[in-house]
Amino acid sequence: MGAAITCTVCPHACRLAPGQHGRCRARVNAGGAIVAGNYGRVTSLALDPIEKKPIARWRAGSWVVSVGSYGCNLACPFCQNHEISQAAAGDLRWREIAPDELVAYTAATRAADPSTIGIAYTYNEPLVGWEYVRDCARLAHEADLVNVLVSNGCVLPGALDELDGLIDAANIDLKGFSAAFYNACGAGPGGLDAVKGTIERLAADQRCHLEVTTLIVPGMNDREEEVDAAARWLAGLDGGRGRETVTYHVTRFFGRWRMAGAAPTPRETVFHLAEVARRHLDHVVVGNV
Repeated sequence: MGAAITCTVCPHACRLAPGQHGRCRARVNAGGAIVAGNYGRVTSLALDPIEKKPIARWRAGSWVVSVGSYGCNLACPFCQNHEISQAAAGDLRWREIAPDELVAYTAATRAADPSTIGIAYTYNEPLVGWEYVRDCARLAHEADLVNVLVSNGCVLPGALDELDGLIDAANIDLKGFSAAFYNACGAGPGGLDAVKGTIERLAADQRCHLEVTTLIVPGMNDREEEVDAAARWLAGLDGGRGRETVTYHVTRFFGRWRMAGAAPTPRETVFHLAEVARRHLDHVVVGNV
């Protein structure tokens, strides 16, 4: 039958028997190796303004081809894209798009409209299929296209090693600033530390523009003290240069998935917490207000 082996992409460290998928529903033990079962399986493809990622302070007015697959290693009860992030291959429709096809499509889009600058890996959690991101990103750079990563950041350093030098801009979700909040999002032990490690690494990478987003969920991560602590930590990144270099999005929650009936975050809460964050950061953006 073959031996069970451990996935090393994220803190869950799923031990998978042959043919078994991990908690993310994307990675699988195939032929004695853990591989991305969602490789090249595209569920979502769209042309988006860069500001929608959201990237607020880099290449403003440009457009990116946004691509997503299925699967995620978190299970946030308010997930905005649960239809694909919380699904497995058999639950939805997807089409195969090889890396060279995606890059050729993006290059053709740029030829028709020069404001198109590259590819955004987004919608589901792209790093549970980091191999596809890596292979597309390499070809994208060869074609003089940029790569934008939109991720929950809950990965171990090995996956980031594979993407070194390939990511030009990123927006990483900082779901909250407590282990309890990450537990509520299904991260388990080590989730917050992994996300912080990802943000620290990208903040120190002079080749990558970094933005960070916190969705303010009423009653879960909307305490002033938590946002203050998160912003203070972000400001201290990259030897204290984070205050000037990191853009922080404080975003209004609307009910989705298991919290579909929850009331939206009051606008005044979002604006107040943005002011709290500005105690430490020069670039704070409010979203969904």
